[in-house]
Amino acid sequence: MTSEKSTMIEFKDVHKYYGDYHALRGITATIRAGEFFSLLGPSGCGKTTLLRTIAGFEGISSGVVMIDGKDMEGVPANVRPTNMVFQSYAIFPHLTVAQNVGFGLRKDPRSKAEKAQAVTEALEMVGLKGYGDRAAHALSGGQRQRVALARALILKPKVLLLDEPLSALDKKMREQMQMELIKLQRQVGITFILVTHDQEEALVMSDRIAVMFDGEVAQLADPETLYRRPNSRKVADFIGTMNFLPAKILSESGGMVEVEAEGFGKLSLSAEQVSGANSGGASVGFRPETLTILFDGQTATDRESMAVVEEVVYYGDMTYYDIKLDGSAAAIRLSMRNVFGRPVLDIGARARVAWSAGALVLFR
Repeated sequence: MTSEKSTMIEFKDVHKYYGDYHALRGITATIRAGEFFSLLGPSGCGKTTLLRTIAGFEGISSGVVMIDGKDMEGVPANVRPTNMVFQSYAIFPHLTVAQNVGFGLRKDPRSKAEKAQAVTEALEMVGLKGYGDRAAHALSGGQRQRVALARALILKPKVLLLDEPLSALDKKMREQMQMELIKLQRQVGITFILVTHDQEEALVMSDRIAVMFDGEVAQLADPETLYRRPNSRKVADFIGTMNFLPAKILSESGGMVEVEAEGFGKLSLSAEQVSGANSGGASVGFRPETLTILFDGQTATDRESMAVVEEVVYYGDMTYYDIKLDGSAAAIRLSMRNVFGRPVLDIGARARVAWSAGALVLFR
């Protein structure tokens, strides 16, 4: 994770209107220098609009956007210390790879030899050494993405903006490019800002993530905090898979909250486990991997409940069970890694389930 560093980008009460439509609603946040930062949210939440305000492709209706300590009001996109990799890559098919990468150097005062050397270094940086003379239209999707990265990085921006750059790739290539982007960001040391709707992608790649809904930042935190301690049921429901069971708050005293949760019974939770407001009433949330099926001879290290298996989905490395705890009307999801010798339970089987109250989050 990124240590405390200077601020590279700062939003101060940023609003954006398109006519009567309020696209950005008072965004206030900071992005650190050298950080891999993600804007995550569903379609239409404002994440791409916010990215484009950094680039200068969109003006703001009110507020302030600062880059490296300077107010960007009136500063055109072509002189901002940023560059963008678009979802479509915007590769020129009639140019070679080297010509695409060097396109932004047309007005650079360096000599032809110096520009050629810069292109060579940029291609090596993204793993395309020796591809300079290849026709751009003959590249695979992953190679085109690398060319777009090299073209953006050759101008040495302070901030690289990534607008869902992996969405067009297949799953295997997307996962490979995620790892390569992480390594590349560490190598060049500049601020990367990624827009994505893919929760897993954001969790894997980011130092910090801003989760957005309806033009607002719902929570800004590191991946582990977002996953383990979401500040609202809406964030919890959006990040990965989260189970919810109805709960009743019994008492609060001394930094502890006593609750009774359906299927779990009476629990004592710390104040750190209590999240924000939830209009749907109180509930406890927990991730599928925080529950464990106990097989013959195993004992629970904390709590144990009985359940019945309602559905089984086998994924090779993992098995996902939909189970119903005794005393609960709602089915919940449980995940188990498939280690050698561990059986896969059948639908209708009775199961002993171990869990820990420390893994629960109370939404109220």
